[in-house]
Amino acid sequence: MSVQLVWFKRDLRLHDHTPLTRAARTGPVVGLFVFEPSIVRAADYDAQHLVFVRECLTELRTRLRRRGGELLVRVGECPDVLEQVCHELRATAIWAHEETGNARTYARDRRVRAWARTTGIPLHEVPQGGVVRRLASRDGWAEHWESVVRAPVANPPSRFAPLPWTDAPDTAPASGEVPTADALRVQCAAGRAHDTPGGERAARALLRTFLYERGEQYRREMSSPVSAFRACSRISPHLAFGTLSGRQAWQAAQQRLSEVSGPLDRDERWRASITSFVARLAWREHFMQKLESEPAIEHRNFSSVYDDLRPAVADPERLEAWLHGRTGYPLVDACMRALRAQGWLNFRMRAMLVSFASYHLWLPWQQTAVALAPHFLDYEPGIHYSQFQMQSGTTGINSIRIYNPYKQALEHDPAGHFVRAWVPELRAVPTDFLHAPHDMPPLVASMAGVRIGRDYPLPIVEHTAAYREAKARIFAARETAAARADAARVYRQHGSRKDPLHRRR
Repeated sequence: MSVQLVWFKRDLRLHDHTPLTRAARTGPVVGLFVFEPSIVRAADYDAQHLVFVRECLTELRTRLRRRGGELLVRVGECPDVLEQVCHELRATAIWAHEETGNARTYARDRRVRAWARTTGIPLHEVPQGGVVRRLASRDGWAEHWESVVRAPVANPPSRFAPLPWTDAPDTAPASGEVPTADALRVQCAAGRAHDTPGGERAARALLRTFLYERGEQYRREMSSPVSAFRACSRISPHLAFGTLSGRQAWQAAQQRLSEVSGPLDRDERWRASITSFVARLAWREHFMQKLESEPAIEHRNFSSVYDDLRPAVADPERLEAWLHGRTGYPLVDACMRALRAQGWLNFRMRAMLVSFASYHLWLPWQQTAVALAPHFLDYEPGIHYSQFQMQSGTTGINSIRIYNPYKQALEHDPAGHFVRAWVPELRAVPTDFLHAPHDMPPLVASMAGVRIGRDYPLPIVEHTAAYREAKARIFAARETAAARADAARVYRQHGSRKDPLHRRR
């Protein structure tokens, strides 16, 4: 039987991996993962991604071998590596998931498809989740997504067909070829404090603790950075790198919902939280579909009306202050520092960071999006760029939300626990002044041992003035006839028609 090559990308799992399951029906299976320099050395890739992927690959290789398969790891560019490996193994077909990635992976996949057509090697690409390639219309997409997550999980056979060789091929790159943190010229991920190990087993364990232990207060606690680190599922890195599929998460959540059908208050809290979680699984792929349907939104506004709204080049001082948590707005700075240290932040605080950059600092989202991407362990291009535009007001179809950092601090960190944890220079500041330390009387500042403007910066912009100016600019552009016409076009292509999760059954 001929070797079937399964090309792993952002789908580092055995279970619910349709290309793998279909390949196993055809012949012996060999998996391949390629560290591509053009991808891992790009601005949106970080050493924490590399460490996470390595952990995933270690487990994936073990699981494949237990079933009689193998995993090769190579360094190089595709399709060159694919051609070399197919020649080495005499592979007769390549199996892979379709990927909704950034411009580099999009161009890479086009090269691979062109190479496969030229060489005649069958390339079987299978959709991953509910995202539809070459989607003709958004009408009916929500129903399609629901049909996908309801479908049975595709599990691999307990044993693959025997590999047609006695001496196994070299399964790892030559010593020193796998990129290291130094080679990537980024900060070593070992310096981060995040506790999200890679691998399919870790993904399942994390989902289970959320659904059965941590998630009871999810709906109420997901907005606050004080509680969100525990109350949220934290499975987003596993969804991003594919150690867990959206279908697996959805079906596990449905199973849990069936177990909390009683009249008790605790059951009601669980039902509300899991229902909210399920809705976010749908929204995840809703946003990914936008990038799949229009790859240019990684760089270009959804609506061209906003093309000249902000400067093309970010103010370097404002950009640096924002990126390093030195804006003089304690909650903004605490969120940025926590993200850089831990690789994760809850959604509301992410939205506030982007809003502050795009409105208060009036920075172009194209630069802030690329600058922030490597700091998210769960970086998913389809969500990242769609959300950056949504929070920057350039989609033309979403509500304008300009987050007030003072209001967010009072609502979600009223006692200042989160700010004190991540902005240690303000730990001794009384709570009444913690979120606006520049308002402290000199005597209070002296007693707290902090000099505002030296130990901690003054606000980089004045909130009221920056808010009013941003609001005036964005609404002036939004209320034109051209903006309304363009919004209709954007909605036809990308707008959510209806949400099957909230209709009555």
